Amino acid sequence: MLLSCFGFETNVIIRALFAFLTSLILSLIFGNGVISLLRKHQHHGQPIRSDGPQSHLQTKQGTPTMGGILILSTAIISVLCYANTSYHFVWVSLVVLLIYGITGFIDDYIKVTKETPNALTAKAKLFIQFMTAVMVATIITAATPNASSNILYIPYFRFFLNLSWLYIPFAVIVISGTSNAVNLTDGLDGLASGLLVLSFTFFAVMAYIIGTPIATNFIFPYIPRSAEMSVVCAAIVGSCLGFLHFNAPKAKVFMGDTGSLALGALLGTTAVILKQEILLAIVGLVFVSETLSVMIQVFYFKKTGKRFFKMAPIHHHFEQCGWPERKVVLTFWATGFIMAFIGFLSLIKF
Repeated sequence: MLLSCFGFETNVIIRALFAFLTSLILSLIFGNGVISLLRKHQHHGQPIRSDGPQSHLQTKQGTPTMGGILILSTAIISVLCYANTSYHFVWVSLVVLLIYGITGFIDDYIKVTKETPNALTAKAKLFIQFMTAVMVATIITAATPNASSNILYIPYFRFFLNLSWLYIPFAVIVISGTSNAVNLTDGLDGLASGLLVLSFTFFAVMAYIIGTPIATNFIFPYIPRSAEMSVVCAAIVGSCLGFLHFNAPKAKVFMGDTGSLALGALLGTTAVILKQEILLAIVGLVFVSETLSVMIQVFYFKKTGKRFFKMAPIHHHFEQCGWPERKVVLTFWATGFIMAFIGFLSLIKF
């Protein structure tokens, strides 16, 4: 841990700030170089689905993918510099980023080399996601004090449910489900990266509160050592913000499955560590809506042979309704900001 040399090893806020600034600066410095390297090795960029919005065939064709490499590499470097990697929660987060990131990378690599929007089968990806989530949920539960290890915290109403043996299956669904939700959301320039900035900023603050004794003042569960997740979340915020400079409309690079699967899984993992799965669904309402829109579309089509939405995920529905891409992105960002604010209201004693 770099700041231990300067006597700051115990100050989580200072280390989180340094982690944010380091990952932000690194992503801005190396962004153009990474994009150039991706362009060099991807002759036609990310394959665009023919059954998606037709405008994307003209506006997004040739844009390189795998931009998640920039986010993950700068974030991991920052975490290694400023976080205490001897803590279970920190190294488990790094494992999540690596395994889900490698899975996404393989998927992206097959897409660009075979020039097809379909690569790894859904079963193969889900198997890797679920097996990793089982391992991660088990480690988190073992590293959490017994009084809090299997609880589901209900915010605003301030009470706890003991899920007992059901907690690990529940946590697995949260982690893998969030991974896929972010992946589905990553369909417009800047959409997923902007929402991830908001979500991880929220959880950076929550991690500091829940990881320190002040948690009891808000009637939140106190999870020792979880404050270190503030450093992890801050590093992700910096990397995503730097990436957003290159990913905002009109995008120079796409995040790809390399980034979306890994960052979504880490977001779910963070919620499980902090016992804030309900707040994840609230703050990540856009991610939840994107997933539900796909599920509703598939179910309704199988039952009636008709589409419930003009196109799914739901951001494409608004595009098909005539909304410009920028308007959809800004509206969804605004929704994410409002939901993060509502999430912070859980800190207030009514």
